[in-house]
Amino acid sequence: MPYSRVGKILCALSSIFAVDAALGGAIAQAKYSFEIYGFAEADAIYDTNRVDPAWDDAFRPSKIATVEGTFGSNGQTSISVKQSRFGVQGSLPVENNVGPINFKFEIDMFGVGVDAGQTTIRLRHAYAEWGQVLAGQTHSLFMDIETYPNVIDYWGPTGMVFYRLPQLRWTPYRTDTSHFSVAIERPGNDIDAGQIREFDPALGANLRNDEKLPDFTAQFYTKGTWGHVQLGGILRRVGFDSVGTLNNEPKGHETGWGLNLGAHANVFQRDRIIGQVVYGEGIASYMNDGGTDLAPQATFTPQGILLDVHAKAVPLLGVVAYYDRYWNDAWSTSIGYSLTQVDNTNLQDPSAYRKGEYASINLLYTPAKNIMMGGEVMWGQRTDRDHISGSDVRFQFSVKYSFGAQINL
Repeated sequence: MPYSRVGKILCALSSIFAVDAALGGAIAQAKYSFEIYGFAEADAIYDTNRVDPAWDDAFRPSKIATVEGTFGSNGQTSISVKQSRFGVQGSLPVENNVGPINFKFEIDMFGVGVDAGQTTIRLRHAYAEWGQVLAGQTHSLFMDIETYPNVIDYWGPTGMVFYRLPQLRWTPYRTDTSHFSVAIERPGNDIDAGQIREFDPALGANLRNDEKLPDFTAQFYTKGTWGHVQLGGILRRVGFDSVGTLNNEPKGHETGWGLNLGAHANVFQRDRIIGQVVYGEGIASYMNDGGTDLAPQATFTPQGILLDVHAKAVPLLGVVAYYDRYWNDAWSTSIGYSLTQVDNTNLQDPSAYRKGEYASINLLYTPAKNIMMGGEVMWGQRTDRDHISGSDVRFQFSVKYSFGAQINL
């Protein structure tokens, strides 16, 4: 194989590390590690119905139309490389022999937010950790990444807590099998003005997030040969105010909270049974798909006279149940079901998201650790507050080639 540019870079890094390691003192006793990793993946996708075209390459029940023809005629094909990923990670010593700094930087090509539907760089991880303190962007403490099943759909089960965001994390307790961590995480509220526009059209248009405090999260994790259990918790201020009004009125806030219990059990030598249940109020921002954090709620007299309109942190339930089956070293199947259930307020629009359901089954072939190909069938259904629903069946075939190189000094 010709001498590549990547090889030259790795040799240069190796030389730099070798020079630093030879400088003497406490650093000379420490170890460097540096790894480049990633994969190239292509996904061929066919929907029997139709989803929001900005989300053709991820299966999200919240993006399924509940009114026939909303996104055009049924049947849609897409071929995507958005899952392709590149990252670097490693550790480096700190002078005075006070422990290493561990770091990770990772991107993929799946555009979201203002870039939804685009193949563009998306930051996944950008953090470093020294001792008990982590700073940067990575998985929220409220989520449990080990309950993510062996699926090839990019988005995955709707009822999962799944969120990466900037944070400052402290882990005062850590062993080889357990840890306890707390963090402050970037706040971000999803507000639904609902039918409040019927009372004041200008008000509904002027509502904005009010994020005066960070979100507070905590996590306890333990594992063994049997599997793992994790309990995550969150406490947050879900606020709102108005722009272009006197004193930014109306304004206010509600308390959001949630508990997330996740676990997996190892069975039949290599298989996994995966489960997760999350419940809370005002936690939709942390969910993998669907829901809103804050919405208007009205109070009426028995005669139907309006007494009050106030904000409410919307209750939400999420459930995940999957089974990862490994037939042998090369073949595997993942099958399961997931649910998000929202307890809508009485002033949300009839078309507001009420329930999302997601089920999938696949057959994957991994002839070598850096080669994977296989197919997956998914079913999803969205139900609105008015109980009108829409569903979709998706077929996906993916091929993934992984790569990487590591230096240890």
